[in-house]
Amino acid sequence: MNPLLFMKSTSSLKVEVMVVCAVVALLFLMPVVVLASVANIPSLAKHSLFDQPAVAASDLYEYGNCTYWAALRRIQIGNPIPNSWGNANTWAISALLGGYKVDHTPTYGAIMQTDIAPLGHVAFVEDVSTVDGSWTISEMNVIGWDELDQKTEPASAAKNFNFIHDKNNAQ
Repeated sequence: MNPLLFMKSTSSLKVEVMVVCAVVALLFLMPVVVLASVANIPSLAKHSLFDQPAVAASDLYEYGNCTYWAALRRIQIGNPIPNSWGNANTWAISALLGGYKVDHTPTYGAIMQTDIAPLGHVAFVEDVSTVDGSWTISEMNVIGWDELDQKTEPASAAKNFNFIHDKNNAQ
């Protein structure tokens, strides 16, 4: 047997073994990384605008999304909404069908809803100014997944959004 052929096949075998070992190592490390990131659910606290629990057992919307945040804020103020409203683009119609008041008037505790994105978007109305009618929302998953932000809109912008209020009565 030619010694050069033996050296070439041994070298390629070493490379193949190293590749297989790297793939196996990745397969074992991926679940560890995923579990470590999931276990850090209180990461909401690092972004949170509020000193409230980051997770509520009754909020079954997918963590990190706008629907999760809006539902969680409603739980926090003692006015939970159903877990069956789906993506944000279906919330206004689901609310109407469920007996909730839906209009174009922001009030504290209402859920702002829009169909602007393919799956829609919802946010929680934190405040409405008695001076100029501007309103402030808190929202999740606009600047990034699991990222909270706040913004204030002028009173004139309310006509562009639906506001979901309490069931069977205005807030």
